[in-house]
Amino acid sequence: MPPEISDLGIALNALKEFRKYSISSHHERFIFPFLCGSYFTYRKVDVERITSVAKAVSKDPTYLDVGCGYGDFLEKIIQYLPNAEGIEKSADIFFKLGRYKPDYIKIGDAYNGIEEKYDLIFVGWMEPGVDYRDKIAASTDVIITTFDKGGQCGMNGECEMDEYGFEKIASWITPSWIDVNTELLNKYYSKISNRTIEFLKQLRGAHNLWYVYSKPKYKDIIKETLRKCLKYEGQREIHT
Repeated sequence: MPPEISDLGIALNALKEFRKYSISSHHERFIFPFLCGSYFTYRKVDVERITSVAKAVSKDPTYLDVGCGYGDFLEKIIQYLPNAEGIEKSADIFFKLGRYKPDYIKIGDAYNGIEEKYDLIFVGWMEPGVDYRDKIAASTDVIITTFDKGGQCGMNGECEMDEYGFEKIASWITPSWIDVNTELLNKYYSKISNRTIEFLKQLRGAHNLWYVYSKPKYKDIIKETLRKCLKYEGQREIHT
């Protein structure tokens, strides 16, 4: 369920307390993901793959992040796609906590707030029991989603877009923020032994799945673009 504003106030106080003894400011984006980060662990390579796909579709691509929250991930995308936009349905997460809302984030929901067609739409989160895949499908020809192993999208915990005329043409895996959070807490903020820490590292329980969906006309160019990304990265983890 989405957090209540009162819960966010409690979390904000906990964050302030954490900052009094935190070892690194980089840790808080995993330990307090909603306030300081995202509910998935992204890397620079993820940002570069996504923006490369957008640029393969259009020379001046339009991009929308649906359910962008405070825009942590969107900020990284904007470094590559300056005109990228986000939409977030809750104004309260900004105004009641005194957070600045940048102009590139629109307050609205996917049911009624997407008023134009975009070259690429990114969906990082759909609340359990909420399903607006039809609205997304009508507003773009290329969709990228990410969700954790447990699933949090749509009525059945799924984000698949195949039934809307899209084909899943690529995927890759990122470590879950939950696992990263646990590892950071164990290593830097707990008093357990190094032996126990090494044992716990083997108990990873989740991961994020990144899926690229496309209408047929963009299938080949996107696959070729991701192959070039692989060659540049020297990695072999994208499945096409």
